[in-house]
Amino acid sequence: MNDKVKTYESIDSSLLVALPNPSESAYEIKVKIPEFTFLGVGGQPDFAQIFLTFYPGDKIIELKALKLYVYQLRDIIVSYERLINIIYDQLIEVYQPDRLRIVMHCNPRGGISSHLTIDSDWKSRGGEEKYKDWLGKQDDWQRLD
Repeated sequence: MNDKVKTYESIDSSLLVALPNPSESAYEIKVKIPEFTFLGVGGQPDFAQIFLTFYPGDKIIELKALKLYVYQLRDIIVSYERLINIIYDQLIEVYQPDRLRIVMHCNPRGGISSHLTIDSDWKSRGGEEKYKDWLGKQDDWQRLD
């Protein structure tokens, strides 16, 4: 196995950089990561698209730092279920947004594809369910290319 291959414990959240939010007014930031790659638990590459919906608090995401954070995951062996939870936890910790929604579309492997979603607005995630725009709605990001 490649010496550069690491497990999920070595995901480095210190690569994430927070910038001061330039506005006190409410607004939404959407970030698309169209070529997300990591190593599945079998050591084979997995591919996905990640979509972030971010309502900033006092901090915003520095996009170059996010890119470096994502690049490190190319050599990480992890299941996508664990990975979306780690990314969520680390983004919440670093940026402390009013809201964070992550949608992960995993490319088909063996004829099966997966779609994972986490939203800080969900009561089960400690949210207040104040936005509720996710109720009964599918995430459609196809028009953001």
